[in-house]
Amino acid sequence: MKNKFTLFMVLMVGAMLLLAGCGSNSDSASGSSNDNTFKVGLEAGYAPFNWTQNNDSNGAVKINGSSEYAGGYDVEIAKKVAEGLGKELVIVKTEWDGLVPALVSGKIDAIIAGMSPTAERKETIDFSDSYYKSNLVMVVKKGSKYENAASIQDFKGAKVTAQLNTFHYSVIDQIEGVEKKTAMDNFPAMRVALESGVIDGYVSERPEGVSASTANDKFAMVEFSDGFETSEEDTSIAVGLQKGSDLTEKINKILADIKEEERTSIMDNAIKNQPAAE
Repeated sequence: MKNKFTLFMVLMVGAMLLLAGCGSNSDSASGSSNDNTFKVGLEAGYAPFNWTQNNDSNGAVKINGSSEYAGGYDVEIAKKVAEGLGKELVIVKTEWDGLVPALVSGKIDAIIAGMSPTAERKETIDFSDSYYKSNLVMVVKKGSKYENAASIQDFKGAKVTAQLNTFHYSVIDQIEGVEKKTAMDNFPAMRVALESGVIDGYVSERPEGVSASTANDKFAMVEFSDGFETSEEDTSIAVGLQKGSDLTEKINKILADIKEEERTSIMDNAIKNQPAAE
């Protein structure tokens, strides 16, 4: 009798665990959520698009599970999207390489992180319409021989890098004779490398270039008359969403209501409000 009872209990517990596991996998795969939150992933380290700070000044939003806050252009856009959806915004700080996996697995509902809707990314996730467009620049040390460069070819022989897994890194190949250095995980790391002389410059987008040169008077942003060849999808920035998400159409309508003048004003304020440490 004892053996039969024990076997019965084992089978019951096993069945309960199996059912629980099935429910969990289903929720994760669909990215669905039973609460009324809008979980947005960003790295909080790419000023002026997004950054980390210690308080809620200038409209910063508390980072989920942290005592820190996230601010910047992406956060302001995320606030407008969440409001339009009638949901509470939750910021989930995530490393750049982890953003797409987090979205696919359902840990976040959207990526609003200065991400370009490249063809490669579109194979895995969907994107909204663009919410910003920016040109590529080079960030260098002020007073260096590269500060007055007019063409990307003026960087022949220079030690240049860009962020890992971005199209910024691939365009370095357009510079003849460049010394292409290993890609780096984030922009704070590239700024440290630039100041210490490990690199002569890094490829970025204009808002980050303005941000870098504003935050550190040892840096200068170089804009080119003869610049990098890029596509529309490379220089546009959009919201990343799960394949077939029913949020895509709703978010496109929300973004369409944000006029160009307002977007410019939001970016100007983000550049002005960025923490000096960034």
